[in-house]
Amino acid sequence: MRKLWHHKFFGLFLVVVFALPVLPHPVHVPEYWITLLNYIGLYSIVAVGLVLLTGIGGMTSFGQAAFVGVGAYATAYLTTQYAVSPWLALVAGIVLTVFVALVIGAITMRLSGHFLPLGTIAWGLSLYYLFGNLEALGKYDGINGIPALRVLGVSLESGRSIYYLIWLVVFGAVVSMQNLLNSRPGRAIRSLRGAGLMAEAMGVNTTWMRVVIFVYSAVLAAISGFLYAHLQRAVNPTPFGLNHGIEYLFMAVVGGVSHVWGAILGAAILTVVQDYLQTLLPMLLGQSGNFEIIVFGVLMVLLLQYARQGVWPFVARWFPRGPRAHVPEHAEPLARRAKPAAGELLLAVDRARKEFGGLVAVNDVSFEVKAGQIVGLIGPNGAGKSTTFNLVTGVLQVTRGQIHFHGERIDALSSREIVKRGIGRTFQHVKLLPGMTVLENVALGAHLRGSAGVWRSIARLNATEEGRLMAEAAQQIRRVGLEQHMYDEAGSLALGQQRILEIARALCCDPTLLLLDEPAAGLRYQEKQRLAELLRKLKAEGMSVLLVEHDMDFVMNLADQLVVMEFGTRIAHGLPQDVQNDPAVVEAYLGGVE
Repeated sequence: MRKLWHHKFFGLFLVVVFALPVLPHPVHVPEYWITLLNYIGLYSIVAVGLVLLTGIGGMTSFGQAAFVGVGAYATAYLTTQYAVSPWLALVAGIVLTVFVALVIGAITMRLSGHFLPLGTIAWGLSLYYLFGNLEALGKYDGINGIPALRVLGVSLESGRSIYYLIWLVVFGAVVSMQNLLNSRPGRAIRSLRGAGLMAEAMGVNTTWMRVVIFVYSAVLAAISGFLYAHLQRAVNPTPFGLNHGIEYLFMAVVGGVSHVWGAILGAAILTVVQDYLQTLLPMLLGQSGNFEIIVFGVLMVLLLQYARQGVWPFVARWFPRGPRAHVPEHAEPLARRAKPAAGELLLAVDRARKEFGGLVAVNDVSFEVKAGQIVGLIGPNGAGKSTTFNLVTGVLQVTRGQIHFHGERIDALSSREIVKRGIGRTFQHVKLLPGMTVLENVALGAHLRGSAGVWRSIARLNATEEGRLMAEAAQQIRRVGLEQHMYDEAGSLALGQQRILEIARALCCDPTLLLLDEPAAGLRYQEKQRLAELLRKLKAEGMSVLLVEHDMDFVMNLADQLVVMEFGTRIAHGLPQDVQNDPAVVEAYLGGVE
């Protein structure tokens, strides 16, 4: 029913938007409102890209107006100077935009914190002044005489005639964005904001993914610029400066920076409010100053104060939707890696050492994990357990020593290269995407088991693979006993269930070795018992586990082998009953417990 309501909203919106220009008298829409709707559509295309880049990808950009200028100037220059077809000029503009965005993105997207928005301001201003100083582009006078677009022999000379093309592009941008977000790369993109470490551990190349969404948002801005140039039939640098870049970002934020439909709503709100203020305030306060800028700023501050998630969440209550992802009835299973024979050596840590300046966090630690074993890595706080764990998973690199997995040296590999070889992991502090369903969170673990990229996902050419990934995620959810929560948001689960969910996500990587970082931390007794039962079940299925844990009762009753650390050094290694009676362990950790 929820999904049906969403489709009704989409259909209603389409009917209203595309029927407006042809309404008969007495409700005929005047040319002024058609012009206003055209600009709302143009701004919406840019704002949709900013929703992807800023709201979902977590990268604030003030420079999108410059990419609008790249698209506008490309078609203006080629169509007026060389009589190139506007549609060929569009292709050329997109190619140019991709090249410029790749160069800028490769540098800018490596920045973080306040350096990133400052970087976008810098290149935005650079392109703006480039437009205004190049003789070939007419300097600040710009380029005039841009030809009208023609579609199927029909000339789109008037605002009313180009209206349909603009809004077709708007809906194409919305649909393509929703297709992308509900896909394998889309889940990776949604993990960029605040969960980059987890995404890397699932095999996502977060640096490249940031560049990809930067390029895609730039392409949408360039398409908007192309349409703007043929609507206006002239371009100059003014609409492509920093002020307009800030306005585009405002549109995305006001509408709802994490919501695709919010981009259209935000563009409509800002465009109408600005137009209304420019008409009303001079009548009230006179023509002597730009009072509309002051009032507009106050209104924006108030809006952001009382609607911090934007306006769209309030509207969306009337049109709720169901879960984005669903498990298909029939799907071909994903390929699985061969399981090692019981007792085969999987992981060998050989005199691993990690130094942070003068601090030795891990001091020449050695241990092994064999197939079919549960090995516990224990010790008091500050013993170096988590650092050792991060050395094995590639989060940190060893200062000295070696780590081998299946006979291959892995201590110089990145997290995503290590998970590719069959090591799955969970985290000490749960790292989930709380707004995504349990199914989607677990499916993120199968990222490396799919191949569909951004462009296939946008075009919806990934349906078969997506079905297989969802079926695999559902299987792992059933395997850990969370099937009743499959379509619940991950943030709504209890802590114990979230830790189980992390294990399901790690299992979706199809690992031969599972690394669990304090999985029982914060759990109640019964939750610990259920977790222990799950780990025994996984061991019976042939899974090998390396476990970092503080709860001694939990570890003693579960592990086949224990490694005890203190101050970065291994002080004991062996069977749980032998380790428990080791004098060094009793003194350092157990405190004399019988």
